Amino acid sequence: MFNKNIKIALFVLSFAYAVYQFTESLVGNGIMFILIGLTFLFLYYKNELILLAFLKLRKQDFVGTERWLSRIKNPKTALTQKQQGYYNFLKGIMVSQTNMTAAEKFFKNAVNLGLSMDHDMAMAKLNLAGIAFTKRRKQEAQRLLKEAQTLDKRDMLAEQIKMMKQQMKKASIPNQHYGQMRGGRRR
Repeated sequence: MFNKNIKIALFVLSFAYAVYQFTESLVGNGIMFILIGLTFLFLYYKNELILLAFLKLRKQDFVGTERWLSRIKNPKTALTQKQQGYYNFLKGIMVSQTNMTAAEKFFKNAVNLGLSMDHDMAMAKLNLAGIAFTKRRKQEAQRLLKEAQTLDKRDMLAEQIKMMKQQMKKASIPNQHYGQMRGGRRR
């Protein structure tokens, strides 16, 4: 809700006021203002609107997720770089239901800006691999799938990666049989 610079300013002000409270021997007030300041610091690194959007997405409420994301008016100035990555990641998930080209753009921006967790980066690359595969860019899809598999250290996406590989094999089997048939006729 607040700009990232306002959050830092509020953190500094509450921390300074906490120090003042400690010098006045009001330890309870000082601790309270330190906790308030730490809340602003936490919200600097983890945007509250993105957190709420993730909660809505976890409940499969796409309308609610889109509503929370739409409250971020100018993501380039209001969010840090990692938060912009997650903003694009969430937008990519939302748009992938209707427009694959726009979703690809959002996922590529998320990968370029960076995501702090490896499994989130793996999910973005897995989505990019799926989009590349549907657009008949098989080599790019295989490369992205391999990158997603290396990033998925806890095997959270192992089932999805396995399914994607099976779909890629099924799509390439008719071409192999066709090539063998053509090769067989020439002899």
